Amino acid sequence: MLRPQEYLDVIRKEYLQDFIRHGGAAVKFIVPTEEIDHIELKQQLCGVSESEGYLFATIDAAKTGVHMIDHIFHDVARQVEWDDLAFSFVSRLLSNNGYTVPSHQEFNIRKLSELNQLDETLLPVEIQKLLIKYLFHDYQMCQEFRIAMMRLCLSQIDPSDAYPVPSDVIKAWLRGELSRVSEIKPAHIFQKITRHNARHMLSSLSHWLHLTGKSGLIITLDISRCLVQRPKSKDLADDSRYYSMAAILDVYEVLRQFIDTTDDMEFCFIVIIATPPFLHPDERRGIYIYDALKMRILDEVCDKYRTNPFSSLIRLSPCPNVSVEPQKDIA
Repeated sequence: MLRPQEYLDVIRKEYLQDFIRHGGAAVKFIVPTEEIDHIELKQQLCGVSESEGYLFATIDAAKTGVHMIDHIFHDVARQVEWDDLAFSFVSRLLSNNGYTVPSHQEFNIRKLSELNQLDETLLPVEIQKLLIKYLFHDYQMCQEFRIAMMRLCLSQIDPSDAYPVPSDVIKAWLRGELSRVSEIKPAHIFQKITRHNARHMLSSLSHWLHLTGKSGLIITLDISRCLVQRPKSKDLADDSRYYSMAAILDVYEVLRQFIDTTDDMEFCFIVIIATPPFLHPDERRGIYIYDALKMRILDEVCDKYRTNPFSSLIRLSPCPNVSVEPQKDIA
């Protein structure tokens, strides 16, 4: 087993400072021992991620339905400062094309035209051409995402929301808070974000973050609740989410798809955190109920005393030099 700080050092040096920053994507499963607090571990991951310039998003299966990929995207979207990212992209775009850009507080067409000695009526047309060239024609992002980001960037230029769809509607659509899809149709977006397009939206988001100057996207997904059965006593029940066996299989399928689509993603690092029952062969809610995921993360051969810090599955312990129990035959 590895100590948490040892593994955090590996993540920082080998992934965040190198592989992910240069366009890679990876999915890691972390199973801490019971002595390690999950909240503290996520806070440490957050600190490492933000210090390296990444957007950090955390998702708890007790609050978010992680058996649905669109629920995961919406939860991530609620943790994104969309307007700040749009301003960052627009300001970088203008600077790279020779414009003098005012501060965020003074950013408007009039100030831009004054600083650059350009006609105030023609400048929006020139900026829109740049957005079409460098944003709308960037096919690493899906079309609906590109349209949404175009609208948010244009709202930075004209905050009066004179465009067919206000920026608040765009953000509500991204967060899954839009009541009627008809509200966003004037922007040429004709469907909500569902399980059929959410994965492409998530991939587009990680690419967008890179364009705005971020190093990428880090997501921690705590699936500990999936290993817990709903209390039979009403006195012990609460309003948080519990998972049926069918829903758990859906969760594991979502995780399996994350692994299989890493080649299609970039600038993205996903960390799944689980409790020890996740790895118990006799646990009816653990990974052994779903071979498609089990075969992707369990090692057929592993050293009894040394842990491979680059493997898909990492066990963490606060105590050093803890031997790793040999895994059972997974065939």
